Amino acid sequence: MKTKIIFFIQLLLTTVALSGQTFVHETSDSYVWPKEPEVRKQLDKWQDLKFGMLIHWGLYSQLGIVESWSICSEEEDWIPRDSTVAYDDYKRNYWATIHTFKPERFDPAAWAKAGKQAGMNYVVFTTKHHDGFNMFDTKQSDFSITRGAFKDDPRCNAAKEVFNAFRKEGYMIGAYFSKPDWHSQYYWWDHYATPNRNNNYSIVNNPWRWNKFKEFIYNQIEELVNGDYGTIDILWLDGGWVRPARPGDAERLGRSYRGSQDVDMPKIASMVRKYQPSILIVDRTVSGEFENYRTPERGIPSTQEDTPWESCIPLGNDWGFVPTDRYKSPAEVIHTLVEITAKGGNLLLGIGPKPDGTLPDEVTERLLRIGNWLKTNGEAIYNTRITPVYNDASTWFTQSKDGEKIYAIVCLEEGKSLPRKLVWKGNEPAPGSKMICLQTGKPVSWKKTVDGIEVSLPTLPHSEDLPALAFSFAAK
Repeated sequence: MKTKIIFFIQLLLTTVALSGQTFVHETSDSYVWPKEPEVRKQLDKWQDLKFGMLIHWGLYSQLGIVESWSICSEEEDWIPRDSTVAYDDYKRNYWATIHTFKPERFDPAAWAKAGKQAGMNYVVFTTKHHDGFNMFDTKQSDFSITRGAFKDDPRCNAAKEVFNAFRKEGYMIGAYFSKPDWHSQYYWWDHYATPNRNNNYSIVNNPWRWNKFKEFIYNQIEELVNGDYGTIDILWLDGGWVRPARPGDAERLGRSYRGSQDVDMPKIASMVRKYQPSILIVDRTVSGEFENYRTPERGIPSTQEDTPWESCIPLGNDWGFVPTDRYKSPAEVIHTLVEITAKGGNLLLGIGPKPDGTLPDEVTERLLRIGNWLKTNGEAIYNTRITPVYNDASTWFTQSKDGEKIYAIVCLEEGKSLPRKLVWKGNEPAPGSKMICLQTGKPVSWKKTVDGIEVSLPTLPHSEDLPALAFSFAAK
C-alpha cells in the first residue's frame, strides 16, 4: 500500500507541474527535439495531420472488458474484475480466450474507410497490449492471433491486414507495442505472484531473466519494423513504467524496489532507425530523445504548448469494445479536436472494434458526422500551427503554416439555435479584408467594436446541428 501511495503522489506532482491538469497516466515533464533531419521532417508532416485513430482490439474485445487490465492484480475502480473467481483462475480463463477469439467478419478496409470519412489521417494499431497477446505473427511467442482459433484464416496476421488496408487509404501508419508483457515468463515469472503491473521478480538478483526479456522485446519490435509489415511511420511504445531507474527509486521504494526496468532504448532505437530511418519513436511518458512527441492521456494540457504532443482520448469510456459503453457525441469530439489543435496538439481518437471484427454502428455513425463537419471546416484544422493568442471563451484560433491566414473557430452549444451575431476578442482581421465562413465558403460581415470582433451570421439550415463555425481572414 505504501508503494501505491508513493506512486500516486509522484504521479500527481508530475502532472500538475506539467500543465495544471491531472492525466490518467504519468506524463513526461520535458521534451527533447530529435536530431535527425529526416525525423524532424516526419514530425512536421505528422503535426499537419491533426486527427488519428487509435485501435484497441484483442482478447479483451472478445470478453467485452477494459483492455487487458483485469489480469493485473491492482485494485482500482476502473479495473473491474469478477470477484467470485479466484485471481489465478481468472488469469487462466483470460489466457484461454485465445481458443475462442475468432473474428470471422474482420474487415480492416471498412475501418480505414470509416476513419477516412471522419477526416482521420493516421492510425495507431495495438500489435500487442500489456496482456502479451500478439496481433501479429511473432516468432517469439505462441500467444498470438496466428496461433489461436483464427489461425487458419488467411487474414490471421491482423496487424499486417490493418496496416495494408490503412496504407491503401493514405494513412500514416503507427504500431502500438506494449513494453511490459504479462504473459511472458521473462516479465511475470510463475515462480512468484503478480501483485501489480511491474515485473514480479528482482532484476538485481535475476539479471539473466531480465536480459532475456530485453532480448524478447527487441526481437519482437524488429519483426514489426524490418520491412515485413511495410513502412511503419510511428512506433508507439506503451507501458511507461518500464523505464530506466530514476534518482532515488531504490531509497523511495525500499524492499519493493526490484531493479531498473531498463530495456536499452538506445539499442532498440538504433535498430529501428536502421530499418525505418524517418520513423517517429514515442516512448510514452519517458522524457528524452526517444519520446519524439508527448502523449497526455484522456486529457488536454491546460495551456498551449509549442512542442509536439498528442492527446489520446477514447470515443467511448473505454479503449476497447465494451457492450455497454457510452460514446461521446460528434460535437464533443469536434470541440475537443478544436481545442487541442489551437493548443498545438493532435487528437488520437480511440476506437474499439467488436470481437467479430466489425465496428459498432454507434461508432461509424459518429465518425461520419465528425467527417461531415471537417469536410467544410477542415482548413482551420489541418496543416495549421499555433497563434500567440489562441483562445477567447468558446472561440479558438489557429493559423496557416505560412502565417498568412488566421482561423477563428467558434464552438457552439450543442442543440441550441445559431445566434445572429458572434463576438470574440483577440485576433483581428487586417483592416478592410474579407472574412470567409468556411461552412458556406462565402464572406460574412464583420466590424470591430468595443466588445471585440463582431460577426454577423447568415441563416444556415439545420444550424442546431452545427458543432462549430470556422472563419478565415488575413492576418493583421
